[in-house]
Amino acid sequence: MSPEPGTVRPAEPGTVRPGGRTARVRAAVLRAAGDVLAEQGFAHLDLADLARRAEVGKTTVYRRWGTPTALVADLLTDMAEQSLPRTETGTVLGDLRANADLVRRTLADPRQGALFRAVIAAASCDERTAEALRRFYEVRVAEWAPCVEQGVRRGELPAGTDAAAVVRAVSAPLYYALLTTGEAPDPAAADRAARAAFAAATAGVYVTGPDAPDGAA
Repeated sequence: MSPEPGTVRPAEPGTVRPGGRTARVRAAVLRAAGDVLAEQGFAHLDLADLARRAEVGKTTVYRRWGTPTALVADLLTDMAEQSLPRTETGTVLGDLRANADLVRRTLADPRQGALFRAVIAAASCDERTAEALRRFYEVRVAEWAPCVEQGVRRGELPAGTDAAAVVRAVSAPLYYALLTTGEAPDPAAADRAARAAFAAATAGVYVTGPDAPDGAA
């Protein structure tokens, strides 16, 4: 049941945004969690071990997060907040290329690429991790969607273009390449992904609603 308007929903473990010493503890534990995910995967994420790595009290970690999945959810929230802002070049294609290159560089980073593979693997069998991963990408897609919306207003793309769908179309082949080959995409692959998404958007593939071409959803 949804809370009544004006009421405050109790915060789940790992979702409070504290300051001071508590913020430093959170940063240390999240950094340790990211290291373990990148080095060993989700199966090795143990709260007691993370407390030792972060040099904080074990009780503090258990009280704040409670479970490894809650910790992963908080880690993804932090990653979304810390991600770089969008780049606006003045053209849709330029912006999509910038987005593709940011994704490529993230996946090519030894730590970040391994971390994402571990989180994606965990999300396939744990619903809370999957939900946290979805929220992460909702934040990132929302950050870049205005680039497409501005392109529609400039007349570069047809009216009714689904901006979020275009942004997702840029990164989707890059993640697919990582997961199916085990290797991060190269700059050429990033450029192809951006150009393909732009070409499809220009052709009206991502137009929805009353502006959609006949036969489109």
